[in-house]
Amino acid sequence: MENKKQKTAIVTGSAGFIGFHVSKKLLDQGWRVVGIDCMSDYYDVSLKENRERILLKNKNYRSIHEKVETKNVLMSLFEDEAPDIVIHLAAQAGVRYSMENPRLYLESNIQGTFELLEAARAFPPAHMLIASTSSAYGANEVMPYKETDKADHQLSFYAATKKSTENMAHSYSHLFNLPITVFRFFTVYGPWGRPDMAPFKFTKAIFDGNQIDVYNYGDMSRDFTYIDDLTNGIGLLIDVIPGTTNFDKDNFSVTDSKSRVACYRVINIGNSRPEKLLDFIEAIEKAVGRTAKRNLMPMQPGDVPATWADISLLEYLTGYKPRTDLFEGTKRFVSWYRNYYDV
Repeated sequence: MENKKQKTAIVTGSAGFIGFHVSKKLLDQGWRVVGIDCMSDYYDVSLKENRERILLKNKNYRSIHEKVETKNVLMSLFEDEAPDIVIHLAAQAGVRYSMENPRLYLESNIQGTFELLEAARAFPPAHMLIASTSSAYGANEVMPYKETDKADHQLSFYAATKKSTENMAHSYSHLFNLPITVFRFFTVYGPWGRPDMAPFKFTKAIFDGNQIDVYNYGDMSRDFTYIDDLTNGIGLLIDVIPGTTNFDKDNFSVTDSKSRVACYRVINIGNSRPEKLLDFIEAIEKAVGRTAKRNLMPMQPGDVPATWADISLLEYLTGYKPRTDLFEGTKRFVSWYRNYYDV
């Protein structure tokens, strides 16, 4: 086979919030991107369609509308495309929704990742990067969360399925020598964000003059990560392939999470600065120019009071540093929302 002049990336979940931004960044960098997305109706499909229209303006983007869990869909795609890298972002998301429709999470997250791993086993890419979540840390109370912390007690079925995919990926990496990096996201927000997440829901409610539900009576904090910082972190990790990276074992200030028995590593991508939920609401209020009507509520099942990422490993391996503070990121999101919905 002749060497390809242009590298190809397969991005699953490419019409989703993060998948759209990752695909766009790769295209801007000269990659050829093959995006696969089933365009599920978990939230407004038109938002996904509009994201995809932007990607399709680039001649190097190919769109496929299929479910990743459908047998042989990914196998055929890997055979046809022989991707250099794969970024797996397709998943059924949402902590609370996993209590209502757990089967969707079983099929999309676990079965979908199984189909991905089988395809990679047959047609191995140089590096596969798989999305997980900060929810995988579950009941852990010691913060900031480190990749080497045990994470055995997930509090939602969503988190349990994502942690299961991490274990599945490790086994395939060990058995078939597949280089895999799993990254755990921390509360990602920004333009084109998901309508089911707090930044979007709060902004919409404030513009509409409706109440916002504030869980645990506002006594919560999150490691809010702006989308551009996240995609920058993912981009930096592409060339940091487990098993080929020279890690300084004498540098005791950073502990590597790379497996002893596989080309596999787990890495946090976050802002490494937990922000109080009430401060986040104030940032949205300031950007919108209106005050929110707050409906204080108890903690919801499956939720956690705080998240906080230790990103020292990511910084050590790539030089990553988050650049967008909460107020600036919130202002950018509200500006996008105002323009997109003409409010």
